[in-house]
Amino acid sequence: MRAMFRLTNLIALGAALAGCGGMVPGGRGEQTVRGPATAAIAVTPDAGRCLAKLGQAGTQFTPVPDRYYGAGCSTVNTVNLSALQGDQERVSLANMGPVTCPTAELMAGWSRFGVDRAARQILGSPLARIETMGSYACRDVAGRGRRSAHASAEAVDVAAFVLADGRRISVLADWDGGGRAEREFLRVVHASACKRFGTVLGPDYNAAHRDHLHLEKGDGSFCR
Repeated sequence: MRAMFRLTNLIALGAALAGCGGMVPGGRGEQTVRGPATAAIAVTPDAGRCLAKLGQAGTQFTPVPDRYYGAGCSTVNTVNLSALQGDQERVSLANMGPVTCPTAELMAGWSRFGVDRAARQILGSPLARIETMGSYACRDVAGRGRRSAHASAEAVDVAAFVLADGRRISVLADWDGGGRAEREFLRVVHASACKRFGTVLGPDYNAAHRDHLHLEKGDGSFCR
């Protein structure tokens, strides 16, 4: 009972910090989260702990009901991210779709400790926005006969970073064509992503990734 009480408190804390409303007990060891204008969403204890961690990290998000689209495509235990927390200011996100909560947790850590700090140290300005090319997409890995991590909302494609001073650093334009500082920044954030995500693919991997960094939760360690 004490363990369940602590878990319920953690989940409620995460929901409150993230602006998700309150949580009420569900059935079979689940909890139920209610958004401001959404239907109740049942979550497992593991999912609840993840939501609590997101809230404690200052992440702004909304839980999304589980959906199964068939053909190996689904969005289960996902959230819609609206903002991540930097060292001092919030970091907005562009063109994001639903991502699994564990993937969102990796994004939150990478954004603050890998990207925002690199922007300050190398480019002299904090991070203001991360521009993506989306997250969930029901599709296969290019040239392969298997589903992409995008098909289960476990991957994000990052195209560019916008700094507080207005500068925009894009993978396409600045990986090879930018100034020394811009090129260094992109390689530092790429290397930082490799320490957190299971799979990271960039322009040096192949032409299909010339304009973005593919960040995938994964279970291994593949960095290119």
